[in-house]
Order: sequence, then structure tokens, then C-alpha cells
Amino acid sequence: MIEEVTVLTFEHFYKTLPEPLWMACQPTPVKAPSLIAFNHSLAQTLGASEVPDNATLAQWFSGNTLPPGADPIALGYAGHQFGNFVSQLGDGRALLLGEVVDEQGQRRDIQLKGSGRTPFSRGGDGRSPLGPVLREYLVSEFMAAIGVPTTRALAAVASGEVVRRQLPEPGAVFTRVARSHVRVGTFQFAAVLRNEQTLKALADYAIERHYPDAAQADDPYLALLEAVVARQAALVAHWMSVGFIHGVMNTDNTSITGETIDYGPCAFMEQFDPQKVFSSIDEAGRYAFGNQPAIAQWNLARLAETLLPLMQTQGDEAVEQATQAIHRFTDIHADEQRKRQADKLGLSSDSEQANTLMASLEIQMAQGKMDMTATFDALTQYAASPGAQTHDAVLALTTQPDALGAWIEAWQAECVAHQDAARWEAMRHANPVVIPRNHRVQEVINAAYEGDYAPFHTLLAAVTKPFEDSPEARRLAVPATSSEQVLRTFCGT
Repeated sequence: MIEEVTVLTFEHFYKTLPEPLWMACQPTPVKAPSLIAFNHSLAQTLGASEVPDNATLAQWFSGNTLPPGADPIALGYAGHQFGNFVSQLGDGRALLLGEVVDEQGQRRDIQLKGSGRTPFSRGGDGRSPLGPVLREYLVSEFMAAIGVPTTRALAAVASGEVVRRQLPEPGAVFTRVARSHVRVGTFQFAAVLRNEQTLKALADYAIERHYPDAAQADDPYLALLEAVVARQAALVAHWMSVGFIHGVMNTDNTSITGETIDYGPCAFMEQFDPQKVFSSIDEAGRYAFGNQPAIAQWNLARLAETLLPLMQTQGDEAVEQATQAIHRFTDIHADEQRKRQADKLGLSSDSEQANTLMASLEIQMAQGKMDMTATFDALTQYAASPGAQTHDAVLALTTQPDALGAWIEAWQAECVAHQDAARWEAMRHANPVVIPRNHRVQEVINAAYEGDYAPFHTLLAAVTKPFEDSPEARRLAVPATSSEQVLRTFCGT
């Protein structure tokens, strides 16, 4: 019998919204759940005063037995998938257990992924393979560690069952924590229902929960749009600064809170290439690295379309106001990008040369076939201790050392005018030593498929302390050799 321990105090604010924005649904039990990982520090911030044993956690976070107070629902949403609109998608393999209020007074969603079929499954099995669960756990916790707004990983549980995708794979269930699971696609779903009261209820919910200042604006729904635009612009600028490629920037994967959500075929760019794509399903390169800002803005335009009926002004004036809000994405993103570029180069945010130097360095990285993370890490080490050894370490990363050497001279001249201890500290915390490199993640997955989770825990420990310099971090930071490269990633649906 499972011990009655209240780890999380669940509330159910989302259920105040009308159906079919949500539908009640129970998880499907799995054969033999076993706990892979539980995020104790995150649980503590969510208000957990005590945690039961691993067997109980495995039962709870596989969906075999619900945690006390949980009342699961599947959320409805629509979405543009690779530009094509689908009027009903929804949580086909996920269930919202409820919300908790964390130590900072912020409401957080707790969601199971891979917990079985729901009314939105559309013929799918509602399950998740083990590989995507481990990938999301590693990448989301790394993103949190470097300060990128993101959903979080609370638990990973092996199901003891087989999931069939391209080949039979072991299954798992993932527990995700988010500020919200409301997406641009949620608003599109509400708009498709052609019930303005449902759409208004969703917008009011979003304002009350996430953007309360918008309620005081002359037009709360325009203010909501403007706030979401600002959050998304800042988020994508942060992605670009670390070479993150989301892989499936559909509108149903665009959170209104400005968090990174739905880590499917995501990856971190290694050799710098603005057109880099990893997702196995992105055959046309729609969501390539360099396209992400424009795609985010396009997604936000779809949000704006849904909010037009609620805005105070109507007709052409409303369209013009919404268009202006969407256009502000460009300036906000550019400003955020400029700040992050200055940090990555160890320069002050008012440096007039930061943008020029970064643009020039990106050309050098592309032409010299340079690894993005290794390049900025080497520059950080050189800035901390200028000398022949650290200088040569940077040049060793390129196939064009003469051109890069000239760039280093120009950058160093700017550093002399701008860099001090505080700027170097900002530089270090803009340039991680170690990231979840694609081949390392694949090594973890391969080992886990053989029943060995030690590599997963080793990599997790490193990427959740990404700025620490240690022999283990250096080992895991080495870029992939040609034979180790992982060129395609998969979402597991």
C-alpha cells in the first residue's frame, strides 16, 4: 500500500475554464515502473516538505497511482505545424495533474508526459520512448542552469514496457513543471470554436495568472499581446546566444509565458552554421537555427489574429495596433541580442563594436568550421589569462588561423577599453564550459537502453553546473569527432 504523503499541494485553476479547453482523463498504468531520476531541489522549491521512497515516486510519476490531490486533465489546443494549420491537436500523451504554488508564490503546472492515451491522441499510443525523456530531462535542466526560461524536469520513470516507433524501444514517463502549458495553439483552438466567451475566458485566465499588469491597461488584450511578444523576443535571443535549435517551433510549441517548451528533436549547434537543422522531420529547414527569430514572430502574428475580436478597437485600427505590437518583436529581439553578444565577448553593453565584432566572428566560425561553444569558451579563457597558450588554443579551433588572428587583435583592442573583473564574470556566465552535446546525449540514451543510467547521471551533474571548470567537464565538453556526430534528432511521438 502506498504511503499517504502529501508531497505537493495541488490546485486546479485551469479547470475553471470551459470545456473543451480541457477534458478529464486518467493515466494508463504501466507494467513495471522504476524511478530513473527525481529532482529533489526542484521539489523543494515547489513546496515539498517530505518525499516518499523511490518506489512510491515511481508509482506516482508513472501514473499508476496518482499523487494525493492530483486530478488529471488533457488540454486542448490547435496549431500550425510546419506552417500547416491543424484545428485540433491537444495533449495526446500528456496529462496535467494540477498546479502548485511555489516558494516565490508562482503558480506552476505539473504534467505527466507519456502517461497513455487521451481524448486528443488521434490514434497514437500516448506513450513516450525512453530516449526523448532523457533528452528533455538533460536539456531542460541545462537551460535552467544557464538562465534560459524553460520548463523543468521533476521526474523520469522507466515504464517497463516497449514503445514502438521506427523500432521497438523501452518506454518512460516524464514529469514536467511549467509556468503554464497555455500556448499560442491554445488560443488558436479557442478561436476555432467560434465562441467569444470561451476565447475571452482563456485570455482573462492568461492575464490573471501570467500578466496581471495587463489588466490595468486601456486595452488588456492588446497589452497581453505586447507582453507575450516581449517575452518571446527575449527568449529567442537567449536561444541564439547558446546555439540552441528548438527543432519544432510550431505554434502549439510556443508558450505564452516565454518559456522554452516541448524539447523534441532539439539540439545544440556545434560547428557554426546559421542554416543548421537537426530535426528529422524538418526536411525544408523551416526551423533552422538562423530562422528562429522570424518564425517566432510569425507565430506571434497567429496569436494576434486570435485576439483581434477581444480588442477594444475593431476593424483596420485593431489590425494596425496588433501589427505594431508584432513589429516590436524585431527591436526587442535586437536589443536583447546586443546585450547577450556583449556579454559573450566580455564587452560592456554600450560598446559600439560588440555587434560588428560578433557579426565578424560568426563569419569566422562559419568559414573556419569552428565549434560555437568551444570558441566562446576558449575566448573566455583567453580573456581571463591572455598569453601565447590561450591565444593558440583559440586559433587551434579554426581552419583559417590568419583571419581569426586578425579578429582577435580587433577584439582584444576593444576589451582593453571595456573589460574588467565584472565584465569577465559576465562573459564566463554567458559562455558555458559544457553543454548537452548531441553525441553525449546519444551516448546516455544508448547506455540507458542497455539498463545503465550512470552516464545519464554523470552528464546531468555536469550540465547542471555548466560554468564550472573541472576535468570531468572538460572531458564532456570535447566536440564530437566525425564518427561521433549526431546529425538527426527525433521527437518520439
